[in-house]
Amino acid sequence: MTRTSIVYLMYHELELAGRKFSQSDPGCMRYVLPIEAFRQQMKWMKCSGFRGLSVGEALKSPAGPAVCITFDDGCETDLIAAAPVLIESDFHATFYVAAGFLGKRGYMTLEQLQELSALGFEIGCHSMTHPYFSDLAEAELKREIVDAKQRIEQIVGHGIQHLSCPGGRYDRRTLDVATWAGFMTVANSEVRANSSATNRQRLGRVAVLRGLSLDGFAAICRGEGLWKKRLQQRMRGTVQRALGNNAYDKLRAALLG
Repeated sequence: MTRTSIVYLMYHELELAGRKFSQSDPGCMRYVLPIEAFRQQMKWMKCSGFRGLSVGEALKSPAGPAVCITFDDGCETDLIAAAPVLIESDFHATFYVAAGFLGKRGYMTLEQLQELSALGFEIGCHSMTHPYFSDLAEAELKREIVDAKQRIEQIVGHGIQHLSCPGGRYDRRTLDVATWAGFMTVANSEVRANSSATNRQRLGRVAVLRGLSLDGFAAICRGEGLWKKRLQQRMRGTVQRALGNNAYDKLRAALLG
């Protein structure tokens, strides 16, 4: 990783005592992080001199230690758990919201999304209903990207510029539609750091998984060992392409279960 490269962290729901999860299947649970683990990670960043940036800020490749903090899905814990810790740490972040999930159990309401935006956090789009973009027909793809963007913009009262792909799955059509819709960036889940030279339609991110040690988190922030994670990801990708998204997900669920 070069000095101008920044790791983009990918979070999802946070676990709070006594609160039910938005989704509890094994595939989703591996992305759910206890609030205390998240708090410790932010504390380590602060004490180690790292800054927490939004996507818009990270694109400027600022000097000094920094990571980009992103959240997918639009869970209620974005506002009630993540936001207070980020504010306390003086960190920024980008929250990618699935527009069609708003108001459902475990996800933010429209008013909560407005509140999160009013706090100064950057809001992005994570589709309408969370399908894999590469599986969709043209009309469905436009609804999931274009219509979702418009709906979120109507709620927060301003334009949004950043899109993340559910499951990290995308194709050339996805990028074309995203560009046509007016998105500046498209993020996936390919393990790598990003720099000013990175294609803004292919921003990589590193998932922060349940059970990750603090030492492991520190290594990710420093960009250490990402090549190993990338190699493992490529091996999984080979199986995924051979089986197709649906069959691959069923196999993964059986293995995790």
